[in-house]
Amino acid sequence: MLAYRNGDAAAFEALYGRWRGRLYRYLAHQARDEADELFQDVWMRVVGARAHYEVAAKFSTWLFRIAHNRLMDHFRARGRGIVELVDDPEDDPAERLPTQAEEAPPALLERREAARRILDCLAALPAPQRETFLMAEESGMTLEEIAKAAGVGRETAKSRLRYALDRLRRCLDGLRGTVN
Repeated sequence: MLAYRNGDAAAFEALYGRWRGRLYRYLAHQARDEADELFQDVWMRVVGARAHYEVAAKFSTWLFRIAHNRLMDHFRARGRGIVELVDDPEDDPAERLPTQAEEAPPALLERREAARRILDCLAALPAPQRETFLMAEESGMTLEEIAKAAGVGRETAKSRLRYALDRLRRCLDGLRGTVN
């Protein structure tokens, strides 16, 4: 980002290439129909902040803080106080796998079912836990970075992540028990 601030356009391309997928997935898990708009808006804010950018945290922390704030503004403007996970059925990774049993080996069918279980369990998480989990998984952020991006204390971020992982484990174990 410092190179981009100093006029190196290729540096922006490198940042965009590295973070676009993670950022888009984070936004898509938080807001289905609005993800494209939010994604573009976050990157426009990055571009707009170029001249005044100062290193206060890792780039990923700064980027996801922008995304978090943009999501909160977006949901406040629409009267939604809680960020809800909504999966776009047109962008379900499990749907990209073959649908007919004849075309899909058993391993692919198992992966497809596992993906559905994971998405269901992720959707069942409370919004703050889901957001913390996604920041950790999608961006590889540390607890300190997650806390800063979400505007909470480190211990709060740690608790949210611990509870999210515990709920996901219990949910997946519960689903596994019903499938067997």
